[in-house]
Amino acid sequence: MKTRCISGVTAALALSAAVTLFAQTPAPAGGAQAPAGGAQPPAGGAQPPAGGAQAPAGGRGGGRSLLPKAIDAPDIKVEVVKDFMKLPPNVYMGEGIGVATNSKGHIFVNTCAQQTRNFEFDQNGNYVREIGKDSYGHVFCHGVRVDAQDNIWVIDEGANTIIKYNPEGRAVMTIGRRIGFPYNGMEPVVKELSPAPPYIFNRPTDVAFDAAGNIFVADGYGNSRIAKYDKNGRFIKQVGTRGSGPGQFSLLHAIAVDAQGNVYGGSRSDQRIVVFDNDLNYKTTFDHVGAPWSLCITPGPGHQYLYTSNSNPDNQDMQLHKVSGQIFKMELDGTVLGKFGVPGKEQGQFSTVHGIDCRVPNEILVSEIVEWRFQKFILHPTAAQGGK
Repeated sequence: MKTRCISGVTAALALSAAVTLFAQTPAPAGGAQAPAGGAQPPAGGAQPPAGGAQAPAGGRGGGRSLLPKAIDAPDIKVEVVKDFMKLPPNVYMGEGIGVATNSKGHIFVNTCAQQTRNFEFDQNGNYVREIGKDSYGHVFCHGVRVDAQDNIWVIDEGANTIIKYNPEGRAVMTIGRRIGFPYNGMEPVVKELSPAPPYIFNRPTDVAFDAAGNIFVADGYGNSRIAKYDKNGRFIKQVGTRGSGPGQFSLLHAIAVDAQGNVYGGSRSDQRIVVFDNDLNYKTTFDHVGAPWSLCITPGPGHQYLYTSNSNPDNQDMQLHKVSGQIFKMELDGTVLGKFGVPGKEQGQFSTVHGIDCRVPNEILVSEIVEWRFQKFILHPTAAQGGK
């Protein structure tokens, strides 16, 4: 577990001698430039504070280049629902990787413990059951999502599969395939394939759905693509290569789809959210809210908001803790409405947020790696921050 998390952090927020975030891969020749017209934060969006973002008090310098451009966004008042997660005796959570809710308010948590496990809780945080226990497709967890029909989708980075469970908990579809036997410990890293085969993933990270039931897979650790499938799992199209240019990704770690079918890909290592239309044509880039460890779009009906986690890394570098740990609330055009959260181990603080659920307006659920938990927050935004 630490291999993935620490290496991911190194790629995402490396502190080099020049204090640069682009540590994973070099930019394309000539540098990754914005397209004509510029893939810039939209007019009215959050801009860097006057004079540029400064290093935190007590910092060692260099923090300026690590701070999100929208760090001065207004704070949203929140409260944590204390002791919300209730596990029965002898049932334990490991790293909190994914969290999602269904139409009944039940909560699904994907966790990496001694083995990958998927827990269901009721709307009050009481443990209900485990889904897919001892499944062949559970090797190395990376998230969970619930679709409009209350099917439960599990992303498994180790098995290279996306598994669909029906509401009763029975597996009804898989996309991708686990590496076959003989399996001798950790397999060597598979090189990125471009174009990647339609049905073969290389450490996938997330999944999302549009109103028609089309499936969008973030195939992001080994490959650098978004793959689109129809509701029956038939391949339609893919987009993306490794890099920091328009339509490229540097560790595609999260994905979300809005009601219009637009697709948002979180490129964690170079701190960008890359936006495509439903046919995976590039639209724009948001680069002002830090490293998108997780994305969530409120489902509606009505006005939708985008949440993104600039998560504090799961290591002991306190300088990085000082410039991360927030969740930003945004309009779908990239305008930042506010932020909340600070890094820490106490309830109400964030300890490496890896998953966000935002199904209920102004209720946010997060899953966290370091503290092995999920938490529930109630937001009290002002009218300017999307509140009523």
